[in-house]
Amino acid sequence: MLLRQIIVMCLAVVSFATFAGDKAYQNIALKTYLEQQQVTLGSVAGDKPIYLKFWATWCQPCMEQMPHFEALQKKYQDKINIVALNININEEQPKIADVIARFGLTMPVWLDNEGELGVALGLVGTPYSVLINRAGDVVYTSHESDANLDKFIDMLANGQELTAQTTEAPSAAQTAKLLKPWEQGEHLLFFTATWCDWYLAESRPEMSKECIAVQKSLNNLAQKVPNKAWHGVVNHLWTDDKALEDFKQLYQTKIDFSIDELGVLFNHFKIRNIPTLLWVKDGKVIQRITDFSQPEQLVKQLSAQ
Repeated sequence: MLLRQIIVMCLAVVSFATFAGDKAYQNIALKTYLEQQQVTLGSVAGDKPIYLKFWATWCQPCMEQMPHFEALQKKYQDKINIVALNININEEQPKIADVIARFGLTMPVWLDNEGELGVALGLVGTPYSVLINRAGDVVYTSHESDANLDKFIDMLANGQELTAQTTEAPSAAQTAKLLKPWEQGEHLLFFTATWCDWYLAESRPEMSKECIAVQKSLNNLAQKVPNKAWHGVVNHLWTDDKALEDFKQLYQTKIDFSIDELGVLFNHFKIRNIPTLLWVKDGKVIQRITDFSQPEQLVKQLSAQ
């Protein structure tokens, strides 16, 4: 219950955690909505600071912050590049259009298409605001849309560069270590989230029902395909060890589960919809499964040598 309250309150903390100092995140490929044109932060920054808001259409606190977000766009658009950056997890294009229309959003809307920028900037939950000065340094991050955010935006708009802060991002060595267990042998990796069943119940009821159904049937599926190594991976957003233990107890999981540390596996294997099952052999994806509606056929697929 405590974790659910924390999620609804948007993890209301300011994050100052380890940021990659080479600013390589500026070259990460993103996509524009609707045109699907490739764009990067570095290509549009010019001589203006940047304000990024990571969000999702199914994120209730994100919707609560949208009027303030648009007000900031109207006030500072000549002095700051403001971008609405959708995290592109379990997302639907018409839903994005609905949000744009409902709140009259006038800032550019982009997609973190593979989730790579979220990993680089230490995204742990939405809404997530990131302020970047003209030198390309992250100077402030927050899950709140409040007077503190307003103060920092105003300082940037008035020419203050502010001091670079830090935010969690995996190093190359960390990434390699987290990927190593899956680079040899055959594995069935089941990707989901501890919150997809209950948090999406109101905003995405069909997705919620699918999560519940698939997670309830996972033990049976794994039992019928015993010749491959199974492992469950839950998204790191809004998730801690207690949430994972509650999830495992709720579904009485028989396979091992772990939290996707720093979002590395979701990013590496390009998981943008949950639940997803990957058949991985020596680090290569043999099959990517998102349709669980025909369990008998699925068992035949996965039992193949």
